[in-house]
Amino acid sequence: MGDGSPPEASRGSHPSPAVAASSDAEAIEVLDTEEGLPMAPEDDNDRVGRNQSSSSPTCCPKAKLPNHQPPTEQPLLSRTQCDTSRGQKHIRKHWKALFDQFDPENTGYISTEKFRNLLQRHGSELDPHKLEVLLALADNNSDGKICYQDFVNLMSNKRSNSFRQAILQGNRRLCSKALLEETGLSLSQRLIRHVAYETLPREIDRKWYYDSYTCCPPPWFMIAITIVEVAFFIYNGVVLDRFVLQVTHPLYLKNSLLYHPQLRAQAWRYLTYIFMHAGIEHLGLNVVLQLLVGVPLEMVHGAARIGFVYIAGVLAGSLAVSVADMTAPVVGSSGGVYALISAHLANIVMNWSGMKCQFKLLRMAVALICMSFEFGRAVWLRFYPSAYPPCPHPSFVAHLGGVAVGITLGVVILRNYEQRLQDQSLWWIFVSMYVVFVLFAIFWNIFAYSLLDLKLPPPP
Repeated sequence: MGDGSPPEASRGSHPSPAVAASSDAEAIEVLDTEEGLPMAPEDDNDRVGRNQSSSSPTCCPKAKLPNHQPPTEQPLLSRTQCDTSRGQKHIRKHWKALFDQFDPENTGYISTEKFRNLLQRHGSELDPHKLEVLLALADNNSDGKICYQDFVNLMSNKRSNSFRQAILQGNRRLCSKALLEETGLSLSQRLIRHVAYETLPREIDRKWYYDSYTCCPPPWFMIAITIVEVAFFIYNGVVLDRFVLQVTHPLYLKNSLLYHPQLRAQAWRYLTYIFMHAGIEHLGLNVVLQLLVGVPLEMVHGAARIGFVYIAGVLAGSLAVSVADMTAPVVGSSGGVYALISAHLANIVMNWSGMKCQFKLLRMAVALICMSFEFGRAVWLRFYPSAYPPCPHPSFVAHLGGVAVGITLGVVILRNYEQRLQDQSLWWIFVSMYVVFVLFAIFWNIFAYSLLDLKLPPPP
C-alpha cells in the first residue's frame, strides 16, 4: 500500500485486516473491532456527536470514545446489511473511531491525504463503487480537507447536496469500468443494474444505487395501487354485468367513488375516482403504463417520492376538471399515470446524453403513442353521446393536470436522486405553484359555480 493506490475489493467479499506498519496503525486495527461490541451507554460527550459541516473547522465538534476491549472477530460491513437504526449506529461508531485517529487536534476535519490513507487501509470493508466515490471526493475537494459529516453521511447511505457537488468533477476521473461492463452477475443483480440504467443519467449515481439497493422495502406503492384498481374494476364489472365501456351503464354514476360535479362537496371523490375506470380498455392501458414506469421509478426514488408525484397528479387532475370542464365527472387513474410518465420522459430528454437505456428513442416514441392513444380515447368518449343525458361522459382534462405535475414537481424529484429536496430552490417554486393552484381550485369550487349560474347535470 506504499504506492498510494487503494486495495482491490470484490463485490460481497469479506474484509481483510489492515496491515499494521506502525504503532499508530495498530491502534487503528484495535478500533476496527469496536463495532462488534454491544452498544455501551453514551455519556454526555457522546450525545453531542458531530454537527453538520460548514466553512469553519469548528462545525464538527468531537466526541470522546469509551475504551473497549477488542473482540476476537472483526465485523463485516456488507451492502446487504439491514438498514436498522441499531445497525446505522454501529456503522457510524465504527467509522467515527477511525476518523478520530486521523484528527488528533479535534478539528472535525482531516486532510485529503490522511483521508486517502484511511481508505487505503480500510477500503476492503467497502463496496468497490462506494470506495470509488470516496476517492473521487478526496481527489476533488478544493479545500484539501474532508469533514466528518460528509464522511459519515456516505457511510450511512446519505448524500448531501454539497457532497454531490464535491464529487461531480471526480465522476469524470473514475477510471474503472462502467457498471454495464461487469460480468458474472446474478439475475437479481442484472435486474437492479437494468433499473439503474433505465432511470438514472449519471454513472456515479447508477453505481451508488446498484451497491445500496436491498429491495427492503420492495416497490409496494405502485403494486398496491394497481391491485386495488383491478379489484374495484372486477367488482363493478360483476355488479354491472359489463366490462367494456362500463361508463355507458345507467348505474355507473351511482358509485360513491367517482367525482361528480353535483357531489363535489364530498372531498374524498377528488382522490377515490382513480379506482373507477371507463372500461377494460381504459384500465388495461393505465395499469400497464404505471407498472412499467412506476415500479422502476419507485425502486430508485422510493415509495414516498413516487407516491407523492402520483397522488399530486391525481388531485391536480380532478381539480383541473372542476375548473376547466365543470359539468363533467372524472374516472380513472390517468392523472397519476401521466404525472409519472411525463416526469420520466422529461427527465430522459433533459439528460439525453447521460441516459444509457437501450433503444431510448424508439421507446419514447412508443410511450408517446400509447399516451396519445389513451388521451384520444378520452377525448372521443367525452364528446360521444351520453347514455345518461344531460350528464356528459367523463372528462379528459385530468390527463393534462397530471402532465403539468409531472413536468414540474416530478422532474425536480427525478433529477435529485437521494438529494434533499428542501435544498432545491426549484422544488419550493413548483410546490408554491401547486399549493396556489389547489387553493384557487378550492375557492373556485366554493364560489364560481353559484356566481356563474351554471346548469349542472342532476346528481346520480
